Amino acid sequence: MGVKVTRTFDILERYMQEFPRKDALGGKKDGKWYTYSTEEYNEKSHQFALGIMALGLKKGDKIATVTPNCPEWNFADMAMSMTGVVHVPIYPTIGEDEYKYILKHAEVKMIIVGDKKLFKKIEPLVNLIDGLDLLYSFDEVEGAKNFNEILELGKSKQQELEAGLNKIKDSILTEDLATLIYTSGTTGVPKGVMLTHENLVSNFVTHSHMHHLGKEHHVISFLPLCHVYERSVNYHFQYKGMGVYYVSNMGQIVSAIKEIKPHMFNSVPRLLEKVYDGFVAKGKELSGIKKSLYFWAIDLAENFEYYKEYSAIMKFKIKMADKLIYSKWRAALGGNITYVVSGGAALQPRIARIFGMAGMPNIEGYGLTETSPVIAVNNPAKKEMKIGTVGSVLDNFEVKIADDGEILCKGPSVMKGYYKAPELTAEVIDENGWFHTGDIGVFLEGKYLKITDRKKEIFKLSGGKYIAPQMIENKLKSSNLIDQVMVIGANEKFASALISPNFPLIHDWAAENKIHFEDNKELIQKPEIIEKIKKEVAIVNKTLGSHEQINRIRLVCEEWTPATGELSPTLKLRRNAVAVKYQHLIDDIYSVG
Repeated sequence: MGVKVTRTFDILERYMQEFPRKDALGGKKDGKWYTYSTEEYNEKSHQFALGIMALGLKKGDKIATVTPNCPEWNFADMAMSMTGVVHVPIYPTIGEDEYKYILKHAEVKMIIVGDKKLFKKIEPLVNLIDGLDLLYSFDEVEGAKNFNEILELGKSKQQELEAGLNKIKDSILTEDLATLIYTSGTTGVPKGVMLTHENLVSNFVTHSHMHHLGKEHHVISFLPLCHVYERSVNYHFQYKGMGVYYVSNMGQIVSAIKEIKPHMFNSVPRLLEKVYDGFVAKGKELSGIKKSLYFWAIDLAENFEYYKEYSAIMKFKIKMADKLIYSKWRAALGGNITYVVSGGAALQPRIARIFGMAGMPNIEGYGLTETSPVIAVNNPAKKEMKIGTVGSVLDNFEVKIADDGEILCKGPSVMKGYYKAPELTAEVIDENGWFHTGDIGVFLEGKYLKITDRKKEIFKLSGGKYIAPQMIENKLKSSNLIDQVMVIGANEKFASALISPNFPLIHDWAAENKIHFEDNKELIQKPEIIEKIKKEVAIVNKTLGSHEQINRIRLVCEEWTPATGELSPTLKLRRNAVAVKYQHLIDDIYSVG
């Protein structure tokens, strides 16, 4: 029959009984990989649970984690799950005011940080929050209590507390709150999304069926576990008996892929674009026939569609391109990649095609924190894959498109509500139980969901015509030379765009064309550069309605990142922040009629 998983901590027993392995969890310390077996994972999670019980934590209390990815995060997460303590994972990159708000609003009693840098950032806040007394670190940090102390405490109290722990585990219901996740939000204060065991389990069990990989395979995890997207897929990997290796530093992803040789990983479009740019840069280093063949292989990928029946000539071309080029790309990514999962934002179709043609199919999906998170996903198991869409709706979700185009959904993965905010909950979950996503979408071929924009981001020109900026931005970003873009023009006569160019490629182009510059500030003012980007915009304009076309552009000399504030931690555009930062450019665009 197998172990039935109805609460997140049930994964442990399933892992132990059905998929015992030496490398259930892996991490890297001092340049070396280390692993925990399924047995150690189970044992340490239980010790941690006994430890937090000994420290006085009770069902319903909150513990926050602020850490880069590490295998030990799972011990804390499972311990909280089985004791009924609510896990509040927080981004390591947010500001002091946001930390204070979340810790106070959630009434957090204990925090576990990842490293010295985060300890220094969080320690001063501990005394400012009533009821917050306990601070621990996963890394060895001078002056900080270490998480191993919790494990040791749990071990020493095992005889005394084990019966009590078993009683609590038995009492945990599927409708009990498992986690409180604060959405970063692009405006206003963060909202605490209440997710139950049922919310999380119903989601990861369902999306785990989308591929055939399992106990023979291993993966890497590098997107933040504090985000429900990576966390849900993390549960999914463990539910299927896969070994999970955690990468704590984004700069170590490439070396980790080469060392671990994963069969699958979870990504965001931004990172896949960087990989694609790496492929292009590699080709530019070549010369003569090798260079021609390389870019022929890249161009060939424009023909890629899932399950397409190619002609004999095309099959021969693909086979040649694979032998000469694509196989080398796969080798550069460890040689085992079977699938790459993508979410968080729209993936450029050209990226999906290049990965697909190179034998690394991209599973693009869609969801929100409030839906635990996956609503729809491209599904290789069902042979339901379509580039340019987020795939078919998950089996346990009901989705409909409202009259105004908004995507509404209903199902067991829809959140319990926003913490301490019933009025905000009522704004998004209507009286019939439909959750209003705020996204605009359509169904293609009656089954593939395509996201076209955010409802709140659609604006009106002064002439009364509507502009869906995200759709236009995604088209513009399909140019290799455009890294980030924001379409503007609310209440103005025409639409315009602020563009952050792809500086590495622009630098290459400038060098090829003998354009001299000292820095990016000088570079973006060069007429040749402006003209080059304008030509890219003109190509996109041909595909747009006359009122949607980008009339004017301004280039910016900065790359947009979460650290500099233009992007959210999940790499979504923070429109308000960008508008404030570049108000002078916006004023300049619209100062002349």
